[in-house]
Amino acid sequence: MKHRIVWAAAAAVLGAGVIAAPFSLSAAEAPAPFQKSPPGEYAALREQLAARFGGRTPKEWGETVPGVKTRLAGGGMAIALTFDACGSPRGKGFDATLIGFLERERIPATLFVSGLWIEANPELFRRLASNPLFEIANHGHRHRPASVSGQKAYGIQGSRDVGEVVDEIELNARRIEEVTGRRPAFYRSGTAHYDEVAVEIAAALGQRVAGYSLLGDAGATFSAQQVRDALLKARPGDIALLHMNHPESGTAAGVMAAIPELRRRGFRFVPLSDVAVE
Repeated sequence: MKHRIVWAAAAAVLGAGVIAAPFSLSAAEAPAPFQKSPPGEYAALREQLAARFGGRTPKEWGETVPGVKTRLAGGGMAIALTFDACGSPRGKGFDATLIGFLERERIPATLFVSGLWIEANPELFRRLASNPLFEIANHGHRHRPASVSGQKAYGIQGSRDVGEVVDEIELNARRIEEVTGRRPAFYRSGTAHYDEVAVEIAAALGQRVAGYSLLGDAGATFSAQQVRDALLKARPGDIALLHMNHPESGTAAGVMAAIPELRRRGFRFVPLSDVAVE
């Protein structure tokens, strides 16, 4: 409940800046650059999944519905730092201070990047994707909550049916693979909200859904001190959720303040694909 309250406050602060434009994509409109497969394959995939999941009525909605992975499995002192790049009108920025620090300190991280952010920063995306320190993950084609019934989260319109869930997940997965040569292993929706049917669709598309167990910056609204304090509450196996698209926020300074102390305590940092998740 605390996480939801903080996220609601974050959404109120960011306001329209986190709301993607209304989006509806038919199979015929799917952009050709994201489809390396034969013509008609994407439409067939979309129709197949619509037939498989279209009769389902979701019973759950939130950040931790069944199938969402929120922690690292196993023992040890590992933490996963994950950074979202959302791409909303006010969220197309790049926190060069934050990323530069991670690079200098050789701290691996998983970057969840939306199609909107990639479109705004194509060359920067290529540079990040070429750095083996960073794992590139899927944050959705248009940064939408993952719903088969149009559920909203923090005022952001979710996908409205199975086809739109497929578009949101698959189009960005293909975009990322087109640039990087590697299909992303993990997906996190815009707002990190799902119904359980959407999570099953993600699994059918080969995407593991990554939630979080540690709220690091509350949608990039925390001060540097709040970010530091949040990270210093880390427990072994935590997946921390932060943002890399708001250079004006306190995220970079808070991360830079917390990392030395976390290292002193014996924590190590891992990308999500390097460990089992649960």
